[in-house]
Amino acid sequence: MIWIVFVAGAVLSWGVYGALLHMGQRQLGNPLKAMLCVGIAYFLIGVILPVASLTAQGNLSGFNANGLVSATVAGALGAAGAACIIYAFRYGGLPIYVMPLVFGGAPIVNVLVAMMIHPPQAAINPMLYLGFLLASVGAGMVLYFRPSY
Repeated sequence: MIWIVFVAGAVLSWGVYGALLHMGQRQLGNPLKAMLCVGIAYFLIGVILPVASLTAQGNLSGFNANGLVSATVAGALGAAGAACIIYAFRYGGLPIYVMPLVFGGAPIVNVLVAMMIHPPQAAINPMLYLGFLLASVGAGMVLYFRPSY
């Protein structure tokens, strides 16, 4: 169950991400400067750390083409999502609106895509659709009952 610790780390990281990114954009005076900072952070954490770890393990070779393409596309989608958030802020979106919409919609998209990649072996439980509805309603409630700025 150690994976739960990493889930909590992702929740905390991404939960704080939008508010700090918006603050950084405002402090830097240009959203593209903030995007550059995000890219530098991605490079440091996403390139330097695994290269060092894989080198230490003697595992820096042996990439297969399918895994390389899938993981690179996934990384590009993650970076594109970060860029979309930056542009949402640039064009007037505030973290209090943008992030609930992203985090309310992303799990629904994730489940649908995961079901396309790994088709269910049994009939889909109708409660899944209730979950989709509740996730949407939950994001809407967070937006509707948000604190005023």
